[in-house]
Parts: sequence; C-alpha cells; structure tokens
Amino acid sequence: MITASLLHNALIVGAILFSLGLVGILTRRNLIVMFLCAELMLQGVSVTLVAWSRYHGDWGGQILVIFVLTVAACEAAVALVFILQAFSRTGRLDAVAWQALREDNLPRTVDRELPAGDTAPPSWPRLSPAGIRPDSDDNQALQRDHV
Repeated sequence: MITASLLHNALIVGAILFSLGLVGILTRRNLIVMFLCAELMLQGVSVTLVAWSRYHGDWGGQILVIFVLTVAACEAAVALVFILQAFSRTGRLDAVAWQALREDNLPRTVDRELPAGDTAPPSWPRLSPAGIRPDSDDNQALQRDHV
C-alpha cells in the first residue's frame, strides 16, 4: 500500500508541474518565460514517467526520462539561439514579434496587434563594391595623405 500512495503523490506533483507550465505557456508572452514553462511541462511528464516506472518495478520509464532530458538539453540550446536571434532583430522578447520573422511571400497573420516599435525595417550591413575602399575615418586620412 505504501507504493500506491507514493505513486499517487508523484502523479499529483507531476500533474501540478505540467499544469503550471501549461498555464505559463498560455498566459505569458515573454519568450524566455514561455521556454521555461515548456521545460516545466517536460519535467512534470518526467516525474510521472519515473513514478509509473517505480510502481511497476521496471526501468523503462527511468531510461526514457534520461533520453528525454538529453533531448531537452539539445532543445534548450536551439531554443536559446532562436530567442537571441529574435531579440537581436526586434530588440524585445515578446512572442508577437516572431510574426515579423516570416518569408516575404507569406501573408502576415496577426492575432494581436503589434506595438508601434516593431514596424522599423531591419538594417543589414552592406559591403562596398570591389576595388573601392569603404568610407571610414582611417581611409579618408590615408587618401588625404596620398593626394
């Protein structure tokens, strides 16, 4: 009977973790908070898998959790790159700003109106034509010295 109560408690903890993560995903717009809430949901599922594995006396759930944690670590690295790219392009971590990151031939679908700060076009670095030195203070001083 002790194992059934342990299973019950672990399933409650897993459900609470998953529910908190789901509420966070649905209510927050900050990308980092949404990412952390997704990880919280994943941890709730992991607690549930370990609890069922222990209850049945099998190692399968615990081994699966190890693989899930490995995939989550890789996913965290990729998600961090996406979040940094979104921040460098828009200057904020609002999830609505991701709607500007789309292909040019696709229509823009907006579920909420974008704030006014997101309308500036991105500025891309430009290379000077071949054989022409770019304008800078050092090059202008060199050109004056040679003339």
